Amino acid sequence: MKYFPIFADVERAEVLVAGGGEPAAQKVRLLLKTDARITVIAETVSPELEALAQQGRLTIVRTAFCASHVGGKRLVYAATGDRHQDAAVSHAAHVRGIPVNVVDAPELSTFITPAIVDRDPVTVAISTEGAAPVLAREIKTRLEQWLPSNLGTLARRAQGLRNLVAGSIPDARARRRLWERLLQGPFRHAVLSGAEVEAERVLAAELKGTAPGNGRVALIGCGPGDPDLLTLKALQRMQAADVLVIDRLVNPKILDYARRDAERIYVGKTPRGPATSQAEIDRILVREAAAGKVVARLKGGDPFIFGRAAEEMAALQAAGIAVEVVPGVTAAHACAARVGLPVTVREHVRQFSVLTGTTADGEPDHDWRALAAKGAAFAIYMGVGNAPLLRRNLLAAGAAPDTSVVIVENGTLPNERAIAATLHDLSDAIAQLGIAGPAVIFVGLDWQDAGVVRPQSVAVYRRARTVSRQAIAAEAAEVIA
Repeated sequence: MKYFPIFADVERAEVLVAGGGEPAAQKVRLLLKTDARITVIAETVSPELEALAQQGRLTIVRTAFCASHVGGKRLVYAATGDRHQDAAVSHAAHVRGIPVNVVDAPELSTFITPAIVDRDPVTVAISTEGAAPVLAREIKTRLEQWLPSNLGTLARRAQGLRNLVAGSIPDARARRRLWERLLQGPFRHAVLSGAEVEAERVLAAELKGTAPGNGRVALIGCGPGDPDLLTLKALQRMQAADVLVIDRLVNPKILDYARRDAERIYVGKTPRGPATSQAEIDRILVREAAAGKVVARLKGGDPFIFGRAAEEMAALQAAGIAVEVVPGVTAAHACAARVGLPVTVREHVRQFSVLTGTTADGEPDHDWRALAAKGAAFAIYMGVGNAPLLRRNLLAAGAAPDTSVVIVENGTLPNERAIAATLHDLSDAIAQLGIAGPAVIFVGLDWQDAGVVRPQSVAVYRRARTVSRQAIAAEAAEVIA
């Protein structure tokens, strides 16, 4: 370890930044998070630094650097962009024993500025000792995702409770166990959620030794499959969970982001195959939370879009269990974005619907005439198995046979496949191309309407026969009959 990690107290301290360009501005932006008194030494400064000086947030001394400028400073930064000038700043600080950092010159520095994750008063510093700043940024990004944005609120609440806890619980071991429960359990969740009344109730119960035993449940949307599309809140709730209740469509790679020691319960529903009933899923959620566990219910896409979250919420609320919904990126939006297909287009497509292609009895009952109207655009979930029925009903309701159709199978995953076709050829495309994975069928959306070029990754399916008006009329008559 070349650099010993340490946090310097710069409250009301004098800090010098030599330089007036972008490198200096980058250092100033970090220092502005502190209460340091910042002085910038430069003959010319950027508009950003000028504006900060006008706001009274720093002082600018418009002159060339000289050694006396470092006198009385707690820290010195050299960011002039001139190697000889930076070396002079470094030498002046060295002579006076003042810590100095020179941008992009660790050999001239006595300290380095790490990558910082700021959850004031919680601060995480990451350093590779200048060897690989890109790796430090990668670690910072992962920590930013993992740590709640308002974690500092929880830390400040804990700081304010220290005297109260010390006075209420004299035994050191008991105090430690209490802090673990407060900072890792329902109190933490209530504070981070902004539920102050609930936080005070849990705190009072903990201090009396009567904390409630019930856990809580988060209904989490895990998106269409790509782990990079998980929300920050989803990651945080997964990390906090004791139990994971997992849908079939949740990508197994997403589970890598959960705690390793979390219990895993699989409750998949296979179309026309083995399935865990919704009633049984509801019982599992209630059972696990009633045992005092934190439960993450993992669903593909978004919980409120064909995810049956309403039924699970109702069951949990009826049992008196706290439940939270964490939205996810729904498959229609993700798949459309992946293939560059806008779902709304000014002057062309002003309304976009999301439909289910199947129901409990197998055949959806939609307003086919409205869906077949000119300008209608929609996405069909779970429609592969009923594609012939969907096609027939839309054509019978007056939809044009050449209506644009785009099928995205296994959207956002490595085996993603996208096919452009027409409504007339929908059933044949699915059958002949062997589309069997989870798919979204887009109807009524056209790249030309948006002025967008169809991506080469989207294959075009065309049947080698002409659309027959008589054949379509016969299909319509069959449906009506």
